[in-house]
Amino acid sequence: MEALVNWLNGYIWSPILVYIFLGLGLFYSIATRFLQLRYFKEMAILVFDSKSSASGISSFQALALSLGSRVGVGTIAGVATAIAYGGPGAVFWMWVTSFFGACTSFVETTLAQVYKSKHDGEFRGGPPYYIEKGLKMKWFAILFAIVTMIVSSVLLPGVQVNAVSSSMNNAFGIEPMITGIVFVLVLGLVIFGGIKRIAIASEFLVPIKTIAYLIVCLIVLFANIHELPGVIVLIFKSAFGMDATFGGIIGSAIAWGVKRGVYANAAGVGSETFGPAAAEVSHPAKQGLVQAFSVYIDTLILCSATAFMILVTGMYNVGEQGKELIVNNIGNVEAGAINTQMAVETVLPGFGAPFIAISLTLFAFTTLLAYYYTSETCLAFLNRNRKIKMIWPSYILRIAMVVAVFYSSVKTSALAWALGDTGLGSMAWLNIIALLLLSKPAFKVLKDYESQKKKGKDPVFNPVKIGFKDADFWERESVEKESSDQKDRKVISS
Repeated sequence: MEALVNWLNGYIWSPILVYIFLGLGLFYSIATRFLQLRYFKEMAILVFDSKSSASGISSFQALALSLGSRVGVGTIAGVATAIAYGGPGAVFWMWVTSFFGACTSFVETTLAQVYKSKHDGEFRGGPPYYIEKGLKMKWFAILFAIVTMIVSSVLLPGVQVNAVSSSMNNAFGIEPMITGIVFVLVLGLVIFGGIKRIAIASEFLVPIKTIAYLIVCLIVLFANIHELPGVIVLIFKSAFGMDATFGGIIGSAIAWGVKRGVYANAAGVGSETFGPAAAEVSHPAKQGLVQAFSVYIDTLILCSATAFMILVTGMYNVGEQGKELIVNNIGNVEAGAINTQMAVETVLPGFGAPFIAISLTLFAFTTLLAYYYTSETCLAFLNRNRKIKMIWPSYILRIAMVVAVFYSSVKTSALAWALGDTGLGSMAWLNIIALLLLSKPAFKVLKDYESQKKKGKDPVFNPVKIGFKDADFWERESVEKESSDQKDRKVISS
């Protein structure tokens, strides 16, 4: 099974996809005049710009929901695997992927907001919606929804739970099966409560887990501050093949840096647009900027902190499993969360393994919540036109996910990552095609936002005024607002 999945990944994650990710981000950066730099301050301000409603969630809740997914196992274990197979230079290419990916995230999130709909009193949006409305390709939208539902509920959860069960076993000696049972019970309590309960849980857990993890990272880095300058030089030299030890694996550095960078922030995959599409904002570009900011938080801050911890403490090997290692610092240790546990243990003995295990549990849990919401939104899209509402498909989806979570807790780490890569890569190919075809509408929305900002206005999206078609929700909102304003003017004049 593992050999088959790895063979498939060789095609899905060929160098073509790696360079498409970089090229797409570069294209969007140039086309938007490096929006990710120009609007950096505004990104942070917009996080707290909106409030939740009966239909949608706030910008902060949307950020928490997407960060709950982005700041997951990829932040701790994914960085370790990037270093293990790509060398220290892979970290640089994770940074590059993040910088360009911020702009890609802006485009896909803005599109998700523009083409969102309201189902059963709740906002829904994401690639299936912007593919169907923007491209008028219903079959393509259905295909993406089916693939994403399977990937998010069955394939991707495996990486998260497997890493947790492994770290719990390493820290506390807890059997993976026990970890799986606990995860199933707690996850079930939340996902059976709908998007509001998921958003509230993410809003509470994400800041706590992020701040606590960063504090420990800083402690480890300060204890090894004398090693930091050398590590930074090593990262840059390795990224361009200028280091004697890692000069022969520059291709692996780029490939693994981009692959794990994408796994960490998911910019361009489409998976991080579903939650943000439910945000209550006055203009789609606002949520696009918020999600661009979340890419920075995940990769440039948290992934970098993990990478620096592992590298300054020397808790890593480099090379392919089963072959002679280029660097062998820690013996026969499978790359993953254990590298991060060992790094913290060098400074905080007896604390590192338990802390990372608990952190990883929180990271994985909020990621699973986001995965479920993505799957549920795809199911809602597939069933949106049914006259009679059926509840049983959502229950089947929930049961399928908890079964996958339990199974994932006991399967091998290598297989879990391979299946996750297959799923993520499959979604990426479909979403990238849609993004390229919908670039023009996204740029049009940005131009409208910037035009209103120049006039000193708080941007409000009115698709009719700028000749934007098929933004059904926003068209109704504009009509209702215009009608309300007219009534107010009549009252004032009378």
